[in-house]
Amino acid sequence: MVKIRRTMWVTQLKLQFCFSGNKLRQFTCKLRKFPFGFRPESGLTIASQVLIPFLVAGFGMVAAGLVMDIVQYWPVFQTITEVFILVPALLGLKGNLEMTLASRLSTSANTGKLDSPSDKWTLVTSNLALIQVQATVVGFLAAVAAVVLGSFSRGQIDLDRAAVLCASSTVTAFIAALALGLVMIAVIIGSRKIGINPDNVATPIAASLGDLITLSLLAGISSVFFKYMDVVYLAPTFCCLFIAMIPLWVLIARRSPQIQEVLKSGWQPVLVAMTISSVGGLILDKTVTIPHFDGMAVFTPVINGVGGNLVAIQASRISTYLHLWSVPGVLPRWMWGHWPNPCTTFIHSDVNSTSARVLILLVIPGHLLFLYTIRLIQGSSTDPPTIIFTILYLTAALLQVCFLLYAADVIVRLTWQMGLDPDNFSIPYLTALGDLLGTGLLALCFQAMSWIKNGI
Repeated sequence: MVKIRRTMWVTQLKLQFCFSGNKLRQFTCKLRKFPFGFRPESGLTIASQVLIPFLVAGFGMVAAGLVMDIVQYWPVFQTITEVFILVPALLGLKGNLEMTLASRLSTSANTGKLDSPSDKWTLVTSNLALIQVQATVVGFLAAVAAVVLGSFSRGQIDLDRAAVLCASSTVTAFIAALALGLVMIAVIIGSRKIGINPDNVATPIAASLGDLITLSLLAGISSVFFKYMDVVYLAPTFCCLFIAMIPLWVLIARRSPQIQEVLKSGWQPVLVAMTISSVGGLILDKTVTIPHFDGMAVFTPVINGVGGNLVAIQASRISTYLHLWSVPGVLPRWMWGHWPNPCTTFIHSDVNSTSARVLILLVIPGHLLFLYTIRLIQGSSTDPPTIIFTILYLTAALLQVCFLLYAADVIVRLTWQMGLDPDNFSIPYLTALGDLLGTGLLALCFQAMSWIKNGI
């Protein structure tokens, strides 16, 4: 056993691994590589590392909301309203792909797997190729889902509109995934070099750029395809071109055994998450054009983004914690005594509960700052949020984040006990739930305001 200081953590570690000499030897070998984990971070340390990225991410989401408020009146959004269904699904890619990439690489960095130049290059290229495969497939399937959901209200499928949706979604997903993937890799490697825990900064930065870049690309690319919709071969050609490149990215991704496994087993959470986000998109599509829901477009990326951002931080931290202190399929001993409930998730003394409390404390001041920023940028062109709406909005945001943090505790433990890597399986589910909850609760806020104004 390696020589480390006799602390409570070490005592608990010894107690845990009485059951299996094999797993003890395997875990003891891993310990020599870990730079983090022996001394839990304090709440102040977590807050100091999370705060600035959280604010930067929030302002990125505010920018995305303001862009959404503008582009919703563009001809392509007014004519092909199914584009609104694509918005949560494509914005959710940062949770399905970029945040999963950030969590996966953060764990690799914290466990020393990025220290070797050759291993680093293989992991980086394989991860980039993986998200290109996933982005292309998910982008295309998200468009198919939008076409199908839109056909329920239209009663028919317009092939020209379907081609524009498929091409716009596939191209947007591919370009956004590539750009954000490169940024994530640079952030994680840079954080590792300067001694900051990547789990605390990588996912917020993915969130800060993801919504704005993806929404801007979707608006611009769909407008181009819509403008040249009479050129019948244009949209299908682009769609087929990007799909035809999938085998190339698969060959590159298979170079890493870890990524090769994700290629086989990592599709379920991504596709389920896309489906959940598409339901949120359907809610947005049905409400954004109704007069008393005016303003919902600008707030949707903010409430969804903040919730997804905070829960991704928590899920990434718990996943790294489990990788440091245990092996897949076995929970650390000090987790055996209690199954997650609201009290243990938020009031317990361990580092994961501490981080949950820190993240909850960021919700109300963060959203107040973002609401003020939206009002400041929009100026007198719109009515300011009323006190009643602000209270309803903050209540919805707080409920969303509390539910998501508890769900993170449950889902990460379940995936770990099933022998699955939470970095690949938990974040897509959690961010998709955040999109659905955020959009649904925000719609209830606007509906409640309508009832109050009408005296009901």
